[in-house]
Amino acid sequence: MVYALRQWRSDSDESRERIRVMGKFFDMDSPVMRTLNKVADLMWLNILTLVCCLPVITAGASITAMHYVLLKMVRNEESYITKAFFKSFKDNFKQSTLIWLMMMAVMAILGMDYWILRNSAAFPKALVVVIGAVSIFLYMFSLYIFPLQSKFANTIRGTIKNAALMSILGFPRTIGMTAATFIPLLLLYLFDIKVVPIVIMFGFTGPGYLCAMLYNGLFKRFEPEEKKESEEDEMNAAISSLDAEKPEDAHEGNQEQ
Repeated sequence: MVYALRQWRSDSDESRERIRVMGKFFDMDSPVMRTLNKVADLMWLNILTLVCCLPVITAGASITAMHYVLLKMVRNEESYITKAFFKSFKDNFKQSTLIWLMMMAVMAILGMDYWILRNSAAFPKALVVVIGAVSIFLYMFSLYIFPLQSKFANTIRGTIKNAALMSILGFPRTIGMTAATFIPLLLLYLFDIKVVPIVIMFGFTGPGYLCAMLYNGLFKRFEPEEKKESEEDEMNAAISSLDAEKPEDAHEGNQEQ
């Protein structure tokens, strides 16, 4: 009988421990649930970005909106994914679209030049290398254009200029961002059609999130510092002002007497 009671208590303690562990596991603030929520947010954001890129001409505004949300996610700033996405999409539509059209024109010119030089014996092959090097540099600094557009208010010329400067100032980050953007292509090359569903779900936001982690620190250097007082500081300031007023009130009272 005693043995049975001890066994029952042991089983009961184990059951409570399992319940406690499972409760921690499914707690919304647990690392596991936070990670799952972030993965779900990235998947939904990728769908929004992909759908809004389909008209092609709106791809610039869509990528800008994606980076607007990704930067908030990296900084753990609370926001509704859909609402924040379309807010940035609307606010930056005109400028982002103009930048995107300019980039498409440059890519078309460089692609045509590369094709002509590669298939013509009249031009030295060194020019092909030069065109390739210029294309790589332009691609690397273009990775900053839409993130900058999403975060900082500026002219198109100013945004492009700052993107070029940041790509040089943060060159190690730029290398990392360039590598991150090639991850989907690398997966497709290594695993072929098997990873297509993953690329569809995270092809934009997966590399974009890695890029946001890299350019976040660089952006903070150029953001204006905001003076934020805590509630305790505000309370201390209020108490100090009251203490300063008390002697004056007491002095006025003595004069009246």
